[in-house]
Amino acid sequence: MLPVDLPDTVREALSAPLVDQHCHGVRRDDLTRAPFETLISTGGLPAPPGTTHFDTPLGAAIRRWCAPVLDLEPHVAPTVYLARRAELGADEVNRRLLGAAGALTFLVDTGVESGELLSAAELGRFGSAVADEIIRIEQIEQDVAEVAEAALDYVDSLAEELTARAVGAVGMKTVVAHRCGLGFDPSRPARGSVLAAANRRLSEPKEPVTDPILLRHLLWTAVDVARERGLPLQVHAGFGAGGAGPHLADPSRLTGFIRALQPMGVPVVLLHCYPYHRQAAHLADVHPHVHVDVGPALTRGAAGAWRAMDELLELAPFHKQLFGSGCAGVAETCHLGAFFFRRSLGGALKTRLDAGEWSTADAARVAHMIGSGNARRVYRL
Repeated sequence: MLPVDLPDTVREALSAPLVDQHCHGVRRDDLTRAPFETLISTGGLPAPPGTTHFDTPLGAAIRRWCAPVLDLEPHVAPTVYLARRAELGADEVNRRLLGAAGALTFLVDTGVESGELLSAAELGRFGSAVADEIIRIEQIEQDVAEVAEAALDYVDSLAEELTARAVGAVGMKTVVAHRCGLGFDPSRPARGSVLAAANRRLSEPKEPVTDPILLRHLLWTAVDVARERGLPLQVHAGFGAGGAGPHLADPSRLTGFIRALQPMGVPVVLLHCYPYHRQAAHLADVHPHVHVDVGPALTRGAAGAWRAMDELLELAPFHKQLFGSGCAGVAETCHLGAFFFRRSLGGALKTRLDAGEWSTADAARVAHMIGSGNARRVYRL
């Protein structure tokens, strides 16, 4: 639902098909209430006894804006919503909600591989869209660590596997914020220290990598591959990246690493970012290779999403902003990501139009750039 009295050209630009430059797979199976609630929670944990995750901005938005897509009245009770979901079945629910997002292309982080989740190709098929892959470098490291027999084999295989996997991808992604935070030493680690750390790593290969030396080596190896193939590097920051502590996910901590990458010409896309989206916007303003989205902050903020969007427009260059739903777990997050993006951007544009700050042509152009044009350029779609 876009703001009223928007010029037709702006409304058309906001309603145009989107490039969702950051999303994940959604569950393919029918979900009972407990797992559904866990999937719509930020922490991935059950609600405290006597409470529900439907009593959140996202839960209220599901009941208001997803219910009609499933032929229900707005604001139905959670039990009614989930009963209708079960009645339709997972395939139909996914088809309706993914299709309602109005995406032309999904760029799918395939780092969380599970038979319970739709693959990138299936996500595209259910959403009537093209789907391309973003490879998660920590998952590739995990695969290499589990089969490497020695430190030298680990180091060589890591470069080879990243190169091989990048062939079919349009971008690379790191979740280093989850593993050690973003304030790591930005320099390349010495080969000797990498081999020593690899020996320690191979003693527990099934555990997630958290060694800062290996994470730095992984990042720089990925950067070399990205530069060779002309791929951007997505960096998860801010919202949802609290594995090492949310204060360590502030993207401004990446400043040294970002500066080191600038001469190499590797685009950096800062994902999520909220509540540090102002810092991310500053980095995008200062550094020519840095881009930004606020991802699921729009979905999680729901009716309050316009604040984050408005603040991003205050500082980040318009050609540096990208739409990404951050969709994960359930298809509702894909539909709502697109819905609140369009609505919050529309509100921000209307404010500027009403104040006479922007022309109608400016507003339509910005809507097109953020919704799809910038992603097409950055990812060479």
